[in-house]
Amino acid sequence: MKSCIAVVFSLVAVTSSLFAADESKSLEPTQANVSYGPHERNVLDFYKAKGDGPRPLLVYIHGGGWTGGDKKQDPKGFQPFLDKGISYAAINYRLTPDNPLPAPVHDAARAIQFIRTKAAEWNIDTKHIALTGGSAGACTSMWLLLHDDLADPKATDPVLRESTRVCAAAVNGGQVSIDPKVCEEWLGPNVLKHRMINMAVGEKTIEGALANYEKHRPLYVEFSAYNHVDGKDPPLLMTYGADMTLPSKDAGHGIHHPVYGVKLKEKSDKLGHECHLLILGHSKSDKYATPNEFLMAKLLAK
Repeated sequence: MKSCIAVVFSLVAVTSSLFAADESKSLEPTQANVSYGPHERNVLDFYKAKGDGPRPLLVYIHGGGWTGGDKKQDPKGFQPFLDKGISYAAINYRLTPDNPLPAPVHDAARAIQFIRTKAAEWNIDTKHIALTGGSAGACTSMWLLLHDDLADPKATDPVLRESTRVCAAAVNGGQVSIDPKVCEEWLGPNVLKHRMINMAVGEKTIEGALANYEKHRPLYVEFSAYNHVDGKDPPLLMTYGADMTLPSKDAGHGIHHPVYGVKLKEKSDKLGHECHLLILGHSKSDKYATPNEFLMAKLLAK
């Protein structure tokens, strides 16, 4: 069984071959391994862009099925954003199954809140923060984009008083549902072979997750972005591989299947939510040819 790490590349990595060779030189973060929370994986890197006034920010959330992965990326993938005056950040977060949901997703939410506390120091335009990532990073990004704000004005921790809302997200191969009952209905039984689904709730096997489904159901429902979309949510662009075969062929194909995007796009269109779906040979956007084009339009909007 191929892991998420092996089969999914981040949005920025997929597009990296488009950029000139001189952009591939090593680029050190302006701020490296900044702690945003108490756990050792609650760290982020920040790259400050040049420009007049507060700068927009693109935040990368890595994939790996919530079971692995790292924030480190090839700089040539995000250099085009820096060149346009868009700052960049990449985060690590706690991993399952030792830290089941809500840990990985709420860590990402806290990272966004922490970044907002650094707005003045890091010269960030807090109205123009967007998300990107692949697979589990896409799943988390979509959840943050579509979920209600987690800000708690009464929190004793000042970080938790900040907003988790962002202006846009462009993601690759993301799961809009992690509910095994929903996933199997949409994609067939092979999707359940992927460990992301059971380890998300701390179960070592899918058999255990299904045996204890009623116990885990609230988590599966809550952390499926499909359940949170409405017409007032910020815009989303999703990309997927072109293999539409159903039922899914294997675990890797199932967990990144384009049907996830089709299902969310259908619901978004019905609710009046701006949602773009790029699947080669199957779906395109009338406005945006690439994820980078979409992100730059949203981040640089006046």
